Amino acid sequence: MKFCPLFSGSSGNATYIATEDCALLIDVGLPASTIEKALRQNGIDPSSIGGILVTHEHSDHIAGLGPFSRRYDVPVYANLPTWDAMNGKVGAVATKNARVFTNGQDFYIGDMGIRPFSTPHDSASSVGYSLFYKGKQFTYMTDIGCFSASLLEEAKGADLVFLESNHDLDMLKNGKYPAYLKRRILSNRGHLSNKDAGDALIKLCESGVRRVMLGHLSRENNTEDVARDTALAALIGHGIKPFTDISIGIARRNTPGRLVQL
Repeated sequence: MKFCPLFSGSSGNATYIATEDCALLIDVGLPASTIEKALRQNGIDPSSIGGILVTHEHSDHIAGLGPFSRRYDVPVYANLPTWDAMNGKVGAVATKNARVFTNGQDFYIGDMGIRPFSTPHDSASSVGYSLFYKGKQFTYMTDIGCFSASLLEEAKGADLVFLESNHDLDMLKNGKYPAYLKRRILSNRGHLSNKDAGDALIKLCESGVRRVMLGHLSRENNTEDVARDTALAALIGHGIKPFTDISIGIARRNTPGRLVQL
């Protein structure tokens, strides 16, 4: 199983995950041409994509979804509330490519097992995904207002967890966002702070997870250094050795990452 964080952040999200016989995108939140370029930079033919998994209907996750699906005749997978919420936002998707799943029910695309699970976010019915192939597990969870016991249970056993670390609390509280937006982000259906991500890392490590990538960093209220330092401080403060007990990476907002073998 191969993984590549193409883009991750408040300005757009797209993640590549593939096996020997199946290549998928989780979200297409930037223009299709931008996604194509990022894939090609990693030696990936955009026409090889066999499916798009949608987490939810916010624009930073679906901005290029319709054009990419139409250009390459790619099936799109989402639950029914998300399909309803995307109506009018993504343009026409061919009937044969509009696939519907139910949260919590496993399904397959090619040789890859997929389990969509509900996440706490202010959208119609947002999900994260666990993907399975030959004993390997990749779990993706961003846009989560809190790290619940059910999310921890979902991530147990994963070879790599992609976890939101959206904002620094002080930067957000003292920043220029209007009060209503700050309340939204800070709510249990908003976004996970660096502090909460650090607490989640401790729980993940204690559950046996040894590899985590932090993502969905805010452009205005976070930096890579702040997110990393907060995570490291949380782990060290709990007696956990970073990069020995658990490996931490950060997905960049504007620069495609490299292919990682799980």
